[in-house]
Amino acid sequence: MNKQGLIKRVLLNDTTVTIRPIRAGDSGMEQEFVRHLSQESRYFRFMATLWELSPKKLKFFTEIDYDRHMAFVATIMREDKELEIGVARYIFTENTGIYEFGITVDDAWQGRGLAGLLMISLEDMAREHGFKTMEGIVLPGNNKMLKFAQKCGFKSHLVEGEADTVHIELQL
Repeated sequence: MNKQGLIKRVLLNDTTVTIRPIRAGDSGMEQEFVRHLSQESRYFRFMATLWELSPKKLKFFTEIDYDRHMAFVATIMREDKELEIGVARYIFTENTGIYEFGITVDDAWQGRGLAGLLMISLEDMAREHGFKTMEGIVLPGNNKMLKFAQKCGFKSHLVEGEADTVHIELQL
């Protein structure tokens, strides 16, 4: 796969944002991104209270198999250092045959269109790989994500016996 063709630079709120595939060398940046999120954002993303990613989870999130798992990070430059401000990923779940996605944007960048840009990159890659459906699981109180998913064309539904989550699905 030519990852160079997957790199986009966009101007967002007078700031150049780079959207690119995540790399194994991004583990430190990914950890800092998670640490910098508000407690609410971490909880909505991981559905658990945590401060940082375990080494095993960090490796899983940054050392990916591009055929079954894809992640795009959105970064900006601050003081000659790349800073992660968002991430979107999908992961193939073998037992269901579904590609499940997740997206997280730094609290300071929410509501500026970054999630939509990340989602476009993720959907384009999923289509390129021939995927037909992307699915996500959202906590019912995560109104921002539910509204975003609806705007992107996802259909939401409840699953019997799972009243604590909302399932969202997009036909590609």
